[in-house]
Amino acid sequence: MSFVVVDKPAPHVTVITLNRPERMNAMAFDVMLPFKAQLEEVARDNDTRVVVITGAGEGFCSGADQKESGSIPHIEGLTPTTIAHRAAKLLDDVVLGIQEMPQPVIAAINGAAIGGGLCLAAACDIRVGVPESYYRAAGINNGLTATELGLSYLLPRIIGAGRSTELMLTGRDMSAEEAERCGLLSRLVSRDQLMATCLEIAEQIAGLSRIGVELTKKMALAGLEASSFRSHMRHEMNAQLYVRLTTKNWDESVAARAEGRKPVFRD
Repeated sequence: MSFVVVDKPAPHVTVITLNRPERMNAMAFDVMLPFKAQLEEVARDNDTRVVVITGAGEGFCSGADQKESGSIPHIEGLTPTTIAHRAAKLLDDVVLGIQEMPQPVIAAINGAAIGGGLCLAAACDIRVGVPESYYRAAGINNGLTATELGLSYLLPRIIGAGRSTELMLTGRDMSAEEAERCGLLSRLVSRDQLMATCLEIAEQIAGLSRIGVELTKKMALAGLEASSFRSHMRHEMNAQLYVRLTTKNWDESVAARAEGRKPVFRD
């Protein structure tokens, strides 16, 4: 059985499914290694314009596997401390891989997003959830820190510092309804509409300018790390001018509007 399943249910859209439902798609390395490899492969697939990440069964991702963590390659002769650092880097690279994909990534959250699963969801560009989903920064409940895989950086920027700090310090569950209210979820839909909604969003994005979408994702992420408002404004304007002056997208949008049709952006 493959722990990661990849398919293309619509033109220019690739769905990557964590496929270990009996463990709620926990982040054993037997799952994360092929997941990382598929993220890298899909990022290089120029036919893919949008990526959807989801989990099989009733859970999105339950974080660290507490029964069987799996193994990572190329650790012969290393001490446990060094092995731990190698393992941590692999997981870090998964989160960074999601953010560094040129394509926008939609999380189709079909159930619990716990610990590292919450981190995976936070790393995605858009999150759509079902009423049965819930969200937990679980490390604090296990005697560890709740801060892992960039969560203490991303979560405050998504839902605000006060709420995210309270969630991380208490380890309590955030319901799907609360997640939608505070902006962690952009949409809350029924389970039978989850994938259809994500594909609808994906197809809408795929119909836009490729370079416009890719630079918008890049600028949105750069804004999280900007050293100053003025500096980021200059980067945004450079991106805007780049597309405006090196493509005919603007002219096509004006012509399409005048002719009452959808624009066809050829970049």
